Amino acid sequence: MILTTNHTSFTVSDVERSVAFYRDLLGFKLLSLAERPPWFAEIATGIPGAHLKVAYLEAPGGHRLELIQYLSPPGVKLDTRTNNVGSAHLAFNVDDLRQVYQEFKAKGIRFKGEPIETPAGPNKGNLMVYMLDPDDFTLELIEIRAGAE
Repeated sequence: MILTTNHTSFTVSDVERSVAFYRDLLGFKLLSLAERPPWFAEIATGIPGAHLKVAYLEAPGGHRLELIQYLSPPGVKLDTRTNNVGSAHLAFNVDDLRQVYQEFKAKGIRFKGEPIETPAGPNKGNLMVYMLDPDDFTLELIEIRAGAE
């Protein structure tokens, strides 16, 4: 699979679970996993006592993925969706979408619907489907077909 973007950041509910998903199922390499200093977490969230766990991963082809987990202090609710620092979408080019779709479904990966032919836009005529990561971010799988526009 080839990613079509250079860097994406996701806010995740459990950084270790998300690392396992991207590493074990999609072949990303874990570059680092660490907790940010408390002063940085407080600046980033605006909440005294908050913590940030950050994982950096790299996909084949050099794409970097940053996974951020916000940990609030006891009794404080943190809305991670409002703290999302980047895109919630990744796009992969695949050689045989239907085969990849079946293999991932067999591994328990969730999808939004079945593979369909893109009706319009830059990928018109290509097969595509949206895969969901553990936090419901979409990962678009696209099969570039011969003769597609």
